[in-house]
Amino acid sequence: MADRFDLAVIGAGPGGYVAAIRAAQLGMKVVCVDRRSALGGTCLNVGCIPSKALLDSSELYAFAGSRIGEYGVKIDGITLDLKTMLGRKDHVVKGLTDGIAYLFKKNGITSLQGTAKLVGPGNLSVKKAQGSSEVVEAQSILLATGSEAADLPALPFDGSSIVSSTEALSFERVPTHLIVVGGGYIGLELGSVWARLGAKVTVVEFLPRILPFADAELATILHKSLAKQGLKFHLETKVTGGSQQGGQVIVNAQAKGEGVLFQGDKVLVAIGRRPVTSGLGLDEAGVAVDKKTGRVVVDANYQTSVPGIYAIGDLISGPMLAHKAQEEGSAVAEQLAGMKTQVNYAAIPSVVYTWPELASVGATEEQVRELGRAYRVGKFPFLANGRARCLGETEGLVKILADAKSDRLLGVHILGPRASELIAEAVLAMEFSASAEDLARTCHAHPTLSEAIHEAALAGDQRAIHL
Repeated sequence: MADRFDLAVIGAGPGGYVAAIRAAQLGMKVVCVDRRSALGGTCLNVGCIPSKALLDSSELYAFAGSRIGEYGVKIDGITLDLKTMLGRKDHVVKGLTDGIAYLFKKNGITSLQGTAKLVGPGNLSVKKAQGSSEVVEAQSILLATGSEAADLPALPFDGSSIVSSTEALSFERVPTHLIVVGGGYIGLELGSVWARLGAKVTVVEFLPRILPFADAELATILHKSLAKQGLKFHLETKVTGGSQQGGQVIVNAQAKGEGVLFQGDKVLVAIGRRPVTSGLGLDEAGVAVDKKTGRVVVDANYQTSVPGIYAIGDLISGPMLAHKAQEEGSAVAEQLAGMKTQVNYAAIPSVVYTWPELASVGATEEQVRELGRAYRVGKFPFLANGRARCLGETEGLVKILADAKSDRLLGVHILGPRASELIAEAVLAMEFSASAEDLARTCHAHPTLSEAIHEAALAGDQRAIHL
């Protein structure tokens, strides 16, 4: 006889595990199925967490090797211990995935390792790693299987020389020349890691700019900063094929109608991600999928075309961000419990964890212009911020867009030190429909990096004090 649950969650990534925990907190009997032995999905196992661990480690290595002397600290003989660095990354990952397992146990959630498939209304078939199968019955089913790296037919993955972000987290040695196909956040972050550790890094991007969804002004400044750090960029360049010769990968491309060749020992293909829907049995169950995007179609309450089946995160429309999936996971659990809740998609931040970091919330200046909306811009450079000067991290600026009449915040963009942390203030302000004046009237501790937000808000009305 099959077990009966209130909610069955397929996928234990940020959206799935958060939904499972929140549902259990609300008194539901929950089962969560994931193909990995370690919980946390792509984000914790081979995505957000391990990449940030390497970014932090490589930042320290680069700082110690090039700039620490400016601070009156002398270190001789800096060497890279890549094995230890990768081991630290794995230790960080294990600590967090074990933590989720503990939270599942604490909240009474049943965890199953295996591959789940929809087999009928309220029914799942779970094929376990050992080969056996079992049926799970649930009143509601939540699809939260996330996404995977998109491949490039002209340059297919081989898992060794031509890799996705997963393999690029665990190179056994620093590449001599890493070719990154794609100028989005994944390619730039991992390219930065290996460039800091000594690799020559070449970024090949099809579009005329990096980070096409970011504010163009700040993306341009970041491009220049990364170029100073040694990354080489080839924009408006289309990869057309590749081959391997003597341990090297030859990448063929077209730029302005002319053929271009790139040669390196490793190629990271980072052209985007696609939803993981294969094997879920969506067609058989009647779950509608957008044929153009491959994403599951849902209504305002995240319910699919089949009553009782829901979907969140990278499976549905919107940015493929872990924190977006987490918010949706909580929302589904609370709605199933009869609560009224919703996700404010206008206040979801995005972060590029290069150095300097680029963090944003709301509309870019280009998007505001396209809407034909009258607006004001306030900017303040970190060069004029006291704490940034003390840290020796003065690249970048804060840029605030506000409606010209109402002064309501339309977008906040931060390029600079710890922008990933600073953006939270702007997210909170936009969540409460704040104005630029609200930020300008908020007292910020001195000296702090956050004062740059205060000054940028003042600058929108030509009132910046320290500029």
